[in-house]
Amino acid sequence: MDLKRIDDYRWEVPRTGDMRVPGLVFATAEMLATGDAAEPLKQVANVATLPGIVRASLAMPDMHWGYGFPIGGVAAFDWKTGVVSPGGVGYDINCGVRLASTGLMEADIRKHLEPLVNALYQHIPSGVGSTGPLKLSEKEEKRVLVDGSRWAVENGFGEAADLEHTEDGGCLAGADPATVSDRALKRGRQQLGTLGSGNHFVEVGVVEEIFDDAVAAAFGLHPGQVTLMLHSGSRGFGYQVCDDFLALMNAAAHTTGIALPDRQLVCAPLGSDIARRYLAAMACAANYAWANRQILLHRSRDVFMQTLGIGPRALAMDLVYDVCHNIAKRERHSVEGAEKWLCVHRKGATRSFPAGHPALSERLRGVGQPVIIPGDMGTASYVLVGTPLAMEETFGSTCHGAGRVLSRTAAIKKSKGRDIHRELQDKGILVRWTGRHTLKEEMPEAYKDISQVVDVVHGAGISKKVARLRPIAVVKG
Repeated sequence: MDLKRIDDYRWEVPRTGDMRVPGLVFATAEMLATGDAAEPLKQVANVATLPGIVRASLAMPDMHWGYGFPIGGVAAFDWKTGVVSPGGVGYDINCGVRLASTGLMEADIRKHLEPLVNALYQHIPSGVGSTGPLKLSEKEEKRVLVDGSRWAVENGFGEAADLEHTEDGGCLAGADPATVSDRALKRGRQQLGTLGSGNHFVEVGVVEEIFDDAVAAAFGLHPGQVTLMLHSGSRGFGYQVCDDFLALMNAAAHTTGIALPDRQLVCAPLGSDIARRYLAAMACAANYAWANRQILLHRSRDVFMQTLGIGPRALAMDLVYDVCHNIAKRERHSVEGAEKWLCVHRKGATRSFPAGHPALSERLRGVGQPVIIPGDMGTASYVLVGTPLAMEETFGSTCHGAGRVLSRTAAIKKSKGRDIHRELQDKGILVRWTGRHTLKEEMPEAYKDISQVVDVVHGAGISKKVARLRPIAVVKG
């Protein structure tokens, strides 16, 4: 594919064929020189053919091949003329990350680290099909789907302040449990408060470096401080919602008249009944995910206090922020000088709203939205902050992580004969895991260099570096 270089961090995919807008890719020349870039770049061009797409089809530096849309893709569609596509959200609806600060320093927990990671592993259910101690009735589950994190806090899982530090307050409006299948409800009934599998994790880290003192202080971060990061989503519930609506939209595809370069891009006009039902069911899954992460944070707080023998005041575990990665939202953005309502798809991408944005809580409005970018379990993670330029160029979006460079099968093959657990331990990182091949599939070499990915979005100005975190203990799903 012929790419037009705009600057060191931006590349244009020129309009060809049925593309309605160009593609805009954030990457370095080295990132695009690998064979791994060919397939997601083709997907960027495919997304640009969809009706009502605005400005450009976007891809972040952590992009890799996904279902229909690239993972690391962003696309916004005019609410009157555009479409919604489940492939632009993904199967793990509202897969996301939350970061908590603490009042502890690394020296406070180093001698307790092994019992701490063991306790986190013991008390937070993880792995494929894992179930938790919460057994919801159908009526109570539907309350979770409508209220999200609010349900969790009201039922004793966390604090009201957590809601102020969660994207959308932990509750996406418009959720309607009547749009959700019985199978999805059944899958979700016993999985609330569980981590899941694959790249999901609980990570104890340490603030290693501060890049912006003022913003870091506003986020409650300082050097040497212990942090907790959680990565999980909507579990089997969200997967089933996606699967159900892909089938429904495929069955109705012949009625829309939309020509698709890839069947995985199946979509529905935003004004249609099926689009309304998908967005209502997707909101249910998003709220399930927020409630799930809220419960995981609450349990983590309890584990820290019990293991370390301290109270909540000494622990001082405060939520910095919770961001979601896989979602489609109705947002207002400026397009060619006019304010418009858009359906913004972020698939493997993070919201990056600047200071002053009305969607932010009063505490954050003066500095901007925290952006949490996890790396692999053996390197580092980053905290960034949203910027005005992101609103102008990317509909307030940035990258979401390191991005895979090896498939799970390839990672298992490459790790043959190696002891990943021991390699991480030699780096001072304790790890616990569920699943025979989990550590091999998630080994550090399976991912891009997180620092290079972050340098791209920082250099491009669509988010700015605030802090770097170093992992010291990880529980993998």
